[in-house]
Amino acid sequence: MLTPFTKEDAERAFDEWGANCGPGAVAAIMGMSLDDVRPIMAAEGFEAKHYTNPSMMNAVLRRIGRPWRKVGAVWPSYGLVRVQWEGPWTAPGVPMRARYRFTHWVGCEIGHTSTGIFDINCMNNGTGWCSLSDWTETVVPYILQQYPRASGKWHVTHAIQIEKSPAKIARTVLSFPGDPDLELTY
Repeated sequence: MLTPFTKEDAERAFDEWGANCGPGAVAAIMGMSLDDVRPIMAAEGFEAKHYTNPSMMNAVLRRIGRPWRKVGAVWPSYGLVRVQWEGPWTAPGVPMRARYRFTHWVGCEIGHTSTGIFDINCMNNGTGWCSLSDWTETVVPYILQQYPRASGKWHVTHAIQIEKSPAKIARTVLSFPGDPDLELTY
């Protein structure tokens, strides 16, 4: 799977406007550059907040305009997933708002034989995509090291199915000089 931006693009976007997992996942799944995603994220307040909550993600997707739907807390066949890192902040009685600082957005594509995960933290592999097993066994433990009180567990809180962009169809038009009404398209 190709990603329309590079590790260098992601690093520059992080330095310039704080691009992180939310903008990265949206850009990868929508086939957009981070520069293209920036004004959409900014219009929804990302540059002031530097995080993407579910309401902001929904607003961003509405602005982009590709068909999408919420699918609960299951992996979509193609779309976005918000993961909750578990720890004391997910204990009963702790306000939901406290959990929001410990979440992460990824892209997902379920294929015939495997599931691919886009994670902005994986851009050093050239695409940001890895298998679900590599993500759960290697990437998640790495991320959880950033949260000393994390329990090592996680769960999906939000999943969004997104219509894949239709493949570009090659089109050939043959026009015949002298007859503007005769045109063949295939």
